[in-house]
Amino acid sequence: MSKQRSIILAILSLIFAVALTACGGNDKKEESDETSAKNESYTVEHAMGKTDIPAKPKKIVILTNEGTEALLAMGVKPVGAVESWLGDPWYEHIKEDMKGVEVVGTESEVNLEAIAALQPDLIIGNKLRQEKQYDQLKEIAPTVFSETLRGDWKENFNLYAKAIHREEKGKEVLSQYDQRVESLKEKLGDKNKQEVSVVRFMAGVTRIYYTDSFSGVIFDELGFKRAGQQEKLFTAENKLGNLAIEVGKEAIPEMDGDILFYFTYAPEGDKKAIDTEEEWINDPLWKNLNAVKNEKAYQVDDATWNTAGGIIAANKMLDDIEKILLDK
Repeated sequence: MSKQRSIILAILSLIFAVALTACGGNDKKEESDETSAKNESYTVEHAMGKTDIPAKPKKIVILTNEGTEALLAMGVKPVGAVESWLGDPWYEHIKEDMKGVEVVGTESEVNLEAIAALQPDLIIGNKLRQEKQYDQLKEIAPTVFSETLRGDWKENFNLYAKAIHREEKGKEVLSQYDQRVESLKEKLGDKNKQEVSVVRFMAGVTRIYYTDSFSGVIFDELGFKRAGQQEKLFTAENKLGNLAIEVGKEAIPEMDGDILFYFTYAPEGDKKAIDTEEEWINDPLWKNLNAVKNEKAYQVDDATWNTAGGIIAANKMLDDIEKILLDK
């Protein structure tokens, strides 16, 4: 055999060996991909039981306002969401991030056909809002429900992070928020020794909000005390528990505090709600409040202080408190 022929045979043998290795590698890669996909399946315990989720979801439908904020904060844009309680159809503070997202009804009345049309991999809802639709929703896609929508939104946030298989990202987002709270608490110094009162106006209805509300939990995190005279209002008989209590004008003196924050829920410029606010803040009893006389009564945004109820709104509420109380 000539030397040249031997070299050619050696090269061909090498090429053949490399080809076999590559084929074997591809087979192993395919096996690895299949195994990885199987390993991505997980089970989530929630308000309605347990739900098996086959793989990390890519198309998610979210059925609460605070849940929408949770997804956005973790870098996930849902394919469908219930519309915001205020805005057209989204709150001003999230509307840019929600471009292209389909509306699937409201928290109180979800549109099952619109949800099904999106062919989601995962649906996230809430027992308080959608318990009656749960069985129908889980026929469309794996469905996870949070329990309720009171003040401790962080509990729901952690559930949503688990449901979308982004627990580490969720921990990171909450950690950043907690650091903001501690930083602001330090900046406030003795200012958080003041007693705070929170009032909300709606169409023909006025409420004092308390410790189990969205704003109430945040004030508690910052170390604020609630107006002492309000404690007697929140008894076991109050149908809203420690969330809030509906009051008449005779209770205006109970609204006083070192500082008072008030906001008005007026969807689409609801004139009746705006009239309710005007009527109350022009009442002699309101004008006689120490917080009002000392120019310590502040009007803030209902969407970010109450209605949205999620982590993005919570950060915006911290912005407001810092700006108002530290004159920034």
